[in-house]
Amino acid sequence: MSLFDLTGKVAVITGSSRGIGRAIAYQMAVQGAKVVISSRKQQACEEVARMINDKIGEKRAIVVPASISSKEELQNLVNVTMSTWGRIDTVVCNAASNPYYGPASGISDDVFRKVLDNNILSNHWLINMVAPQMRARKDGSIIIVSSIGGIRGSAVIGAYHISKAADLQMARNLAVEYGPDNVRVNCIAPGLIRTDFARALWDDPDNLKQINGAAPLGRIGEADEIAGAAVFLASAAATFITGQTIVVDGGVTIAG
Repeated sequence: MSLFDLTGKVAVITGSSRGIGRAIAYQMAVQGAKVVISSRKQQACEEVARMINDKIGEKRAIVVPASISSKEELQNLVNVTMSTWGRIDTVVCNAASNPYYGPASGISDDVFRKVLDNNILSNHWLINMVAPQMRARKDGSIIIVSSIGGIRGSAVIGAYHISKAADLQMARNLAVEYGPDNVRVNCIAPGLIRTDFARALWDDPDNLKQINGAAPLGRIGEADEIAGAAVFLASAAATFITGQTIVVDGGVTIAG
């Protein structure tokens, strides 16, 4: 059996109707996992689930819409998954928001709170809902999709960076707390990835040229390249890894 085989595993992925979350869901299903597609929009989720099931040739994906800003909807996401498949082996906290672009002096209190709520508090909620059954089974992998913004400063998306730095510490704290029950908690910190979420950063040719020039690999990333890291962290290949942040950025953060 491959160390990366996920046959029999159940994975819940938030924000999986597009971009990085969609790629993670598909690649986990390819490795044998049953996946739960979740975002605010049911139709978009159904399209992804249909794509996965059609390509694989069996029902590996179900849809449970949920807004990460709603504790009740996240609890329903967990409840429906448990009633359908009886377990959750992996949860990927991928959904996030970044509604403000500008200096810290210009962000309103309400928008600042929204960033922190959606990017930190929602992860705290969902992990606390999922972790008890993992701890009871003495097995589980919790993956938080953070960002290299969590280890770098920014003059224009500072609140987002602050929230992503908090996610890194959340993983470390929970890794210590859950470790005795064999539940692992890790982060993935992507660099710039070609997704709609980050389109404002890569869609301008001049800006993209500058970004590519600063990267040792000379390009931005693709969603499947983040999915590979998520499959790894969910699999038997990563059973001795916890509390860590895997940076997937084409070398940007080591190039100065």
